[in-house]
Amino acid sequence: MAAWSERLAGVRGVLLDISGVLYDSGAGGGTPIAGSVEAVARLKRSQLKVQFCTNESQKSRGELVAVLRRLGFDISEGEVTAPAPATCQILKERGLRPYLLIHDGVRSEFDHVDMSNPNCVVIADAGEGFSYQNMNKAFQLLMDLENPVLISLGKGRYYKETSGLMLDVGPYMKALEYACGVEAEVVGKPSPEFFNSALQAMGVEAHQAQ
Repeated sequence: MAAWSERLAGVRGVLLDISGVLYDSGAGGGTPIAGSVEAVARLKRSQLKVQFCTNESQKSRGELVAVLRRLGFDISEGEVTAPAPATCQILKERGLRPYLLIHDGVRSEFDHVDMSNPNCVVIADAGEGFSYQNMNKAFQLLMDLENPVLISLGKGRYYKETSGLMLDVGPYMKALEYACGVEAEVVGKPSPEFFNSALQAMGVEAHQAQ
């Protein structure tokens, strides 16, 4: 097997997923996946730039970073590319005022967003917030709009916690797409724009990253 340095020849940056790659979330903050803390530390000791990409939408970036630090990871908030901050930027640029169907843990990311008289719906992994009442309110709003806009923070089907598999935002996003006859705009993985924003944060080109 080629040496580690040989396999990374020409690479200047590394994009790392978080949930299911570095750790499994769950009660007590979750648990790191075997070898992940050491792998991140090794990357940080190298000359490579590191950016963490996540579709996490139940925690703010600050809360997520705090959890990962408690688990032993060397990580800062500026090294995390997450869909909530990216969505806030999109909303401001396009003059969109969202109805938020999201988890309370990430709501602080939207504190500076105008939510009066909503003209779009933002959906994320709302957990217990995915009630009939909340889903129906999002449905009604989209149906009343002349040009409905549905923005989804990721589109995963499920994810793993220490207690088992959990439904992600994707099935709920698909329900609104089907009911309203709209196509959601996905912010987060696997959107190319999302990965490009992570590359820009590192200051490297796509061919220079793994």
